[in-house]
Amino acid sequence: MEGLGFFGTIIVGGLAGWLAGMLMDLRFGVFMNIVIGVVGAAIATAVLERAGIWVEPGAWGGLVSGFLGACALLFVAKLVRR
Repeated sequence: MEGLGFFGTIIVGGLAGWLAGMLMDLRFGVFMNIVIGVVGAAIATAVLERAGIWVEPGAWGGLVSGFLGACALLFVAKLVRR
């Protein structure tokens, strides 16, 4: 998540992780939401860039890529949990 700074990345990552947790019906704590959102954003950005899809840098682009990546991470976690 370029251009957001440290605290912006934490806020946007936490929001993305929380939204993904709500959609995927998996609830974690605030810290895990932040971790899932930030890691998900990094993974989604790498995958999207590899596919030739460019994501707008900043808060909205970070939120979208974080949400997509967090949903993918939570999907895998749901599969592993069962």
